[in-house]
Amino acid sequence: MSEDVNPAGRRAAVGARRPFYRRRKSCPFSGPGAPVIDYKDVRLLARFLSERGKIVPSRITAVSAKKQRLLAQAIKRARFLALLPYIVA
Repeated sequence: MSEDVNPAGRRAAVGARRPFYRRRKSCPFSGPGAPVIDYKDVRLLARFLSERGKIVPSRITAVSAKKQRLLAQAIKRARFLALLPYIVA
């Protein structure tokens, strides 16, 4: 009654490949020569909005968590001052 059992309970996949890991992009607001996040710079802020006017998440834009918070605050200020739209219909 001794069967060959995988201790983890998984089968070894035949011809299994290594998982593909994407290289993490660097933050566009970090490093030398990086642009400063400013609510008046509408062209810069518009790059981080979707076509519907929503803020694009940092996992897509590769913005660091700290800079994503500053970016969101700047976008919200620009929206309040009518420099950017809240929604695009």
